[in-house]
Amino acid sequence: MAEQEFDYIVVGAGTAGCLLANRLSADPANRVLLIEAGGRDNYHWIHIPVGYLYCIDNPRTDWRYRTEPDAGLNGRSLIYPRGKTLGGCSSINGMLYIRGQARDYDGWAELTGEPEWRWERCLPDFRRHEHHYRLDEGGDADPDHADYHGHGGEWRVEKQRLRWQVLDDFATAAVEAGIPRTRDFNRGDNEGVDYFEVNQRRGFRWNTAKAFLRDVERRDNLTLWHSTQVLGLELDREEGEPRARGVRVERGGEQTVVRAGREVILAAGAIGSPQLLQLSGIGPAALLAEHDIPVVADLPGVGENLQDHLQIRSVYKVTGARTLNTMANSLVGKAKIGLEYALKRSGPMSMAPSQLCAFTRSSEAFTHPNIEYHVQPLSLPAFGQPLDTFPAITASVCNLNPTSRGTVRIRSRDPRQAPAIAPNYLSTPEDRQVAADSLRVTRRIASQPAFARYAPEEVKPGLEYQSDDDLARLAGDIGTTIFHPVGTAKMGRDDDPMAVVDPHLRVRGVAGLRVVDASVMPTITSGNTNSPTLMIAEKAARWILAGA
Repeated sequence: MAEQEFDYIVVGAGTAGCLLANRLSADPANRVLLIEAGGRDNYHWIHIPVGYLYCIDNPRTDWRYRTEPDAGLNGRSLIYPRGKTLGGCSSINGMLYIRGQARDYDGWAELTGEPEWRWERCLPDFRRHEHHYRLDEGGDADPDHADYHGHGGEWRVEKQRLRWQVLDDFATAAVEAGIPRTRDFNRGDNEGVDYFEVNQRRGFRWNTAKAFLRDVERRDNLTLWHSTQVLGLELDREEGEPRARGVRVERGGEQTVVRAGREVILAAGAIGSPQLLQLSGIGPAALLAEHDIPVVADLPGVGENLQDHLQIRSVYKVTGARTLNTMANSLVGKAKIGLEYALKRSGPMSMAPSQLCAFTRSSEAFTHPNIEYHVQPLSLPAFGQPLDTFPAITASVCNLNPTSRGTVRIRSRDPRQAPAIAPNYLSTPEDRQVAADSLRVTRRIASQPAFARYAPEEVKPGLEYQSDDDLARLAGDIGTTIFHPVGTAKMGRDDDPMAVVDPHLRVRGVAGLRVVDASVMPTITSGNTNSPTLMIAEKAARWILAGA
């Protein structure tokens, strides 16, 4: 296969990569190649919202990673889903539209010295690609809604298409417990309780492949290679500073090199990007030496600083409530669910994995909301297992600002071998305390009068567990990832030895190379990470086009 050359090569057609390919190819003078290891997003379960159940841990759509046994989880290992298809994680995630808090982005500006990361300068980049349903003609927007949200962009944000009385009452109980109502989680202070808004369109998942690729894929200057494995970076070591000149790929059973005249942009995510850097000799010198990989740039932060949101899943058995457990555990119930979706694109098949959301504080020690709830009208013993047969809800709570840090490290020189992923959940006293306190907040909500009509019975973790130590240990037993890994190629100042990229996301010590995905976050956002990743890509695209 003959070598080809493009101006820009984008590695990964996921959340960031699809937007980058769209923006960079908008100028017909730019020749852009977008490479994706997975196949096209033509699997029907990608597009039916409840289909995430069939996409996660499915080799057709998921890299199927596993974490290392984790002491904080009492020795357990978790499945660690990462999208492997056009749209990446936006094709298999929970479709929940949450930006985080203003303090997150102001913190990034402090850590990097770049004022462009401040909240007020990130807000236009959120709005630039947004199409918010409340700004549609006849929508119910507040007078100032357009100050915070966009309309006419590619990224559709909609209201969920179903409600549950048991969740309405849980929301009322949250208000009784001191959590205010809100109509908008995305104005910089997300404290409150309400239903999530979702990235859907008329009852179908709206992934980034639909949003940013579908209408532009036929541009003469945009080339898409799916089902193509990137094996490593091509680096010029002959003169001065190392420079990224392209990538080595395997496509159609053949290996070849593709050249980049201007930049190579890694958008392979918080697992894939550090793995490719390490395989290419960019990373901690000691790790590279273990695998006989010549050091191109000794960057000790590559693969370090892994952060994730651990959700602690409290389960409450209820009486007199309509829940998915009872609806979906009979053939008649399943038939009704399928018929409702076929006729109306509504009902349980249109639902995101979580419906009700709440942001609040785990204790008075915090001046900002530091925990987030994902509340579901269902329960199951573990992900991938059948629903419980009794009526129940799950109130999952996560620590938004964990102090625990993990790692992503290659196991060998083989790019097909998954790296070792060690999140190190609950490895700090602060995180263990928040875990214990957040379970107490869940109990306080469930004990309010508005929820009493359901005679809730705590199945997990169980009321017999009361002490800090007991609750932290039980959190390790019932906690699971909420699929938000970030930070493994973090941005930072020149004097930060662990910073992998500069504030404009250029890899330190290697010209012509950037990382644009969730791995560049120095600290995790206070909420779901998909839409913040789009904002990062929007800002980066502008810098790349300007050569900045």
